[in-house]
Amino acid sequence: MVQSLAGNRYAQSLLEIAVDQNQLDAVYNDMHLIGTTISESKDLSILLNSPVVKSSKKNDVLNAVFGAKISDHTKKFLTLVTDRNRAALLEDIAYSFVNLYKEERNIIVAEVTSAVKLDDNQKKNIIDLLKTDATIEMVEKIDPSIIGGFIVRVGDKQIDASILSELSNLKQALN
Repeated sequence: MVQSLAGNRYAQSLLEIAVDQNQLDAVYNDMHLIGTTISESKDLSILLNSPVVKSSKKNDVLNAVFGAKISDHTKKFLTLVTDRNRAALLEDIAYSFVNLYKEERNIIVAEVTSAVKLDDNQKKNIIDLLKTDATIEMVEKIDPSIIGGFIVRVGDKQIDASILSELSNLKQALN
């Protein structure tokens, strides 16, 4: 997801306030829930993006959807954003916040693509391969087209140890 500058600024402000008030983990859980819910609900996304729907109505809907599930701190933030006619940015703010949280907590996301589901030992070996002091959060994807092996992506770096890649390299070498 492409993150907007405004969404990133709101997320940065929320992060700073959450750190100051020792609410970082609670706000992270709230923002993760908000981002996921908005991305999975087309109706909620349409409502938040609609310029026709008044801010008060958007606040009522957000309270109905998230009311008891999020902290008072996050509720106040949602009201502030909605009252400033920025409700359309909420999904973006949520994902920006999640990324900033992971950066703050020194968590690195490693996307691992394999032909079949990896067992715990294979996952441990891949984490050991990355050799870092950071906590590694592994996101596993299954893609049978790579035939075997795995592809690991961390940020803009990639390790391609797939059979498909090896076959492609062999084909190029033979041509």
